[in-house]
Amino acid sequence: MADYDPHRYPDLDPRVEALVTEIIGRVADKWTMIVLEALAEHGELRFSRLRAECGGISQKMLTQTVRQMERDGLLIRTVHPVIPPRVEYRLTDLGGSLAEAFCGVWVWAARNLGRIEASRAAFDARAAA
Repeated sequence: MADYDPHRYPDLDPRVEALVTEIIGRVADKWTMIVLEALAEHGELRFSRLRAECGGISQKMLTQTVRQMERDGLLIRTVHPVIPPRVEYRLTDLGGSLAEAFCGVWVWAARNLGRIEASRAAFDARAAA
């Protein structure tokens, strides 16, 4: 994004700008990213398994997260008409494309882990001095 200059794109639709801002806020949300990653890795998951894969998320927060993701078109919630009811979640094509885009962050983090840890250690050493 270093090349981005808002003055170069004066005709940018303000709705696109608003959507990007909103999506960045959502994507930056810890639980959305964890749900996205779990569904990308495991495919379709029941609520209880999804919650287990998300490690530490409350039932209320997972419910809020999947509802918002469903509203945004990132996942599909399927209710199977059985007793007890069985609900499964899976990514849509849109959600899958976001997962692919986010994968780049994981790759970047893996490549730069050592550099980041060294930088943090150097900063902490300077701050302690």
